[in-house]
Amino acid sequence: MKKTFEVTYEGHHIQVVNTWFNGERLYVDGTLQDEQVGFTLRGILTGSLKRSNGCTENIKVSIGGMFTVRCRIFVDNVLIYPEN
Repeated sequence: MKKTFEVTYEGHHIQVVNTWFNGERLYVDGTLQDEQVGFTLRGILTGSLKRSNGCTENIKVSIGGMFTVRCRIFVDNVLIYPEN
């Protein structure tokens, strides 16, 4: 089973792909930034966004669940997905 979570944040495309046997992957603008291989009930992925002014923002993804996979995406500790 494969589930994809996607959000656009200030012009950047953030995508989290979760599969039962191949683990979780975090992509930012199509580039793989982090992955966890294998089956986990809860995973944490990290990455970063490069701003046009040279600043970097940190991305943290919390993903997991037993029967329903849920995903939370944070940029600099602010929840951006799902939206409030």
